[in-house]
Amino acid sequence: MNNLNTLSRFSLLLTRVSLGVLFFYAGITKVVDSTWSAAGYIGGAKTFTSFYQLFLNPIILPIVNFLNAWGLTILGVALILGLFVRLSSILGIVLMLLYYFAAGPFPYPNAHAWVVDDHIVYALLLLFFASVRAGRYWGMDRFLFRD
Repeated sequence: MNNLNTLSRFSLLLTRVSLGVLFFYAGITKVVDSTWSAAGYIGGAKTFTSFYQLFLNPIILPIVNFLNAWGLTILGVALILGLFVRLSSILGIVLMLLYYFAAGPFPYPNAHAWVVDDHIVYALLLLFFASVRAGRYWGMDRFLFRD
């Protein structure tokens, strides 16, 4: 755990907390908005359309909405606090990849991107957090996990 210098640890903390705030805000705004639904985003999927259409089933969609809103919120809290960062980062990567493939026709996830868009950047940052165990650097994970 002592293999990073102070500036590197501080940079890691700022990056982790910043991404945590981004995810928390994205999630909590969905949680408090009773009219929010992922149906529009899912319905517009351009890649793996038959897979995403499964999520639009009236029985499954409320579960997807709940998992989406609370998943983002909890991921944000986990990153901000540095708590269970490895697990939450891995689950966050799955969420970002689901967003990525629904965003647009591969390899053009949006009008201004080729292959890489913001979801891929977020997924790579989460992969980095998981691989370096970012929660152990000025986070709650350092109290929970000992090497």
